[in-house]
Amino acid sequence: MACPTLITPTSKPQLLTTIKPKSTIIITNTNTTTTTTPAATTQPCRRQLLSLTARIIMSNACLDLPLTQAVLASSDEEYVKETEEVINRVRTTIKMEKNDPNVAAAVADLREISNSWVAKYRREKNLLGRPSFRDIYSAINAVSGHYISFGPTAPIPAKRKARILEEVDTAEKALTRGR
Repeated sequence: MACPTLITPTSKPQLLTTIKPKSTIIITNTNTTTTTTPAATTQPCRRQLLSLTARIIMSNACLDLPLTQAVLASSDEEYVKETEEVINRVRTTIKMEKNDPNVAAAVADLREISNSWVAKYRREKNLLGRPSFRDIYSAINAVSGHYISFGPTAPIPAKRKARILEEVDTAEKALTRGR
């Protein structure tokens, strides 16, 4: 049975006509006329603009090469420092008692720090293969998932807490080994 509100075309669709650019006629003093299109004479081609942009970007990228090596070296130290901070926050937040009045604030703080850590290091290709990144990412995911699902004051079950602490310990060991 067909739907009564279905709109069906009653006529054949027509092809759209192509729009041709208007040509201009230029008359010079020598009584010769030339016909040109305005796009060819006044505006640069898109291809030329893209190639010029690519040349500019590549020349800047080649000039910044020594600078990026220095940035990568400092980012490794920064990664270690920030990951240790996240590890400490995960441990202290997990080990807090259920009746502690600061649990909700600690969970909110952990969520903010873990979100910024993940947003910063998730796209770093050189960090994705590290065991420390993998383990701490997994621990952050488990902790965040628990608190999002059950609320900031819900205690973490013993099995989940043991697995998270094990992942955090493994991540910390890998971090001290430079992995």
